[in-house]
This record gives sequence, structure tokens and C-alpha cells, in this order.
Amino acid sequence: MKRSIKYLLLLIILALPFGLKAVSPKDSAASAPDIIYSEQDKVILDRIFTDLLPKKDSSMGQMMVLVGKEFLGTPYVAHTLDNRDTEELIVNLRELDCTTYVENCLAIARTIKSGKPTFKRFTRELENIRYRNGKLDGYLSRLHYFSEWITNNEKKGLVEDVTYQLGGKPFPLNLDYMSTHADEYPQLKKHPEWIPEMAQREKEISGNSFFYISKRKFEEAEPDIHDGDIFALTSAIKGIDIMHVGIMLRENDGRIHMLHASSKAMKVIIGDVTMEDYLNGRKNVSGIMDVRPLPPKD
Repeated sequence: MKRSIKYLLLLIILALPFGLKAVSPKDSAASAPDIIYSEQDKVILDRIFTDLLPKKDSSMGQMMVLVGKEFLGTPYVAHTLDNRDTEELIVNLRELDCTTYVENCLAIARTIKSGKPTFKRFTRELENIRYRNGKLDGYLSRLHYFSEWITNNEKKGLVEDVTYQLGGKPFPLNLDYMSTHADEYPQLKKHPEWIPEMAQREKEISGNSFFYISKRKFEEAEPDIHDGDIFALTSAIKGIDIMHVGIMLRENDGRIHMLHASSKAMKVIIGDVTMEDYLNGRKNVSGIMDVRPLPPKD
């Protein structure tokens, strides 16, 4: 009997994806999600903790920049959250797209600022940031639209949308891209019964008030942008809210530049051109939202 149990456990272990681990029930709270990660992810996280824990008293904005720079050169890889059949908390610090870059930087910065630099604290922060009301409850609980990402994380006290204070003007939304292009999303394509709920979510998000700083007004707002603020490039395309996200920082020229996971450079970079020049060179971008990260209260 004991041999049969050992054999069964061996089969379960072998069934896990090579190089990835899932936290077992005994290692996590009963309500906690499965966490998918590799040992390399933990090595990267520990390295960042070692590098930056001595600087934990830096401002939250400064910490965001410091963490963001730790990922310079990290490969850009899209859709790293969408390659599994079920929604699980995926930790992938080896490959980043623009959104997972921002989420991981914010989660790590908050973990360091908490003074409790552990993998468990980091994953708790990441789940809280990535999912509606901080709870992973299937694919539809993920904050897919960055406009909702902003409002929900502001509600949770993790960020502050300062766009209006910087002179932002109303940015009306009429979201429908995910529900009308479901074939582009593997989970929605596999589960068409989820599309009506996604459409309802789009309607609810569109009913909120948003603001943006237009491209031609960016220079006026620039002096009040802080290092470490998160930028969200607003879309000029119908049905879409945000085109790209990243971190803002002031370079030696005194101008705001972008620290971001670039799909063009295919890695994390600090942009050579100013944010203003970048905006003016993008026809499908109307302006930006400015979101300020907040430190943990505990």
C-alpha cells in the first residue's frame, strides 16, 4: 500500500510542467491560489531583495525606479499569463510584457518597503495587484483592462490616479474589444459562455469617469510628474482603453523618459527619446494617464 502511494505521488510530481513548481496545499493557506514559478524566478527575486533592501527607506517612487532598473535587458515576451488552461497565479520574472513588468515592479517595491522581503509576501502583493478586489477567482477576475486595473488598485489603496490633478481632461470609454474579438483570447475562445460576462464588465468599466493628459498638454504637466509614476498610454482606437504601460523617470536631460518592457526592442529598456517625443510619434496614442504607486501601510 505504501509503495502504491509513493508511486502515485511520483506520477503527480512528474505531471507538473518541467522547470515549474506549484505551491502545495500544506505550504499555503487553504484559500490561496496555486502559484506557478520556477527556481530561477526565486533566484531573481532574492537578488533584487539583496540589492535593494538596504535602500528600503527610499520613497515609493524611487523604489519603483530601482526595481524597474533591476530588470533592464529582461526579454519581452507577450501572453505569459495566457498559456495555461486554468487561471493560476503565475510568477515569471524571466520574461515580461508591459503589464506584467509594471505589476511585478509594484509588487516587489511594496514587498521591499514592507520590510518583509519574502516570496510569500511578494506573491500576496502580486495577487492583490493583478486581480479584482485582490482575489484570484478564475480568468474573468483578472484586471484585463488597464483602466479597471487603475480604479480597482486605487480602491485597494495601492496606487493613486493623479491624472486629473495634473490637468487631465475627461477620457470617455466605450470598451468592447475583448468581447468582440474573443478569438484573439485563448480562454474566451475556449469558453464562449464567458463572453457575455466580459461584455457586462466592459460596460461597467466604461461607466466610470476617467481622465487623460493629451499629447499637446504633456509638456505642461511634465514638471509635476514624479519619478516612479506609472504611465498608461491612452488609445485613440475605438473599444480599447490603453495601448502601453510602464514607469516614468527623469533622465539627465531633465525630461521624462520611459522605463518599460518594449515590444520593439524586445526587452526592458530606458527609452532614448523623451516621453513627449514618443507620444507625438504614435498616431494611435492620444495621451497618458499618470498613476502614482503608494507604499504599504503595514
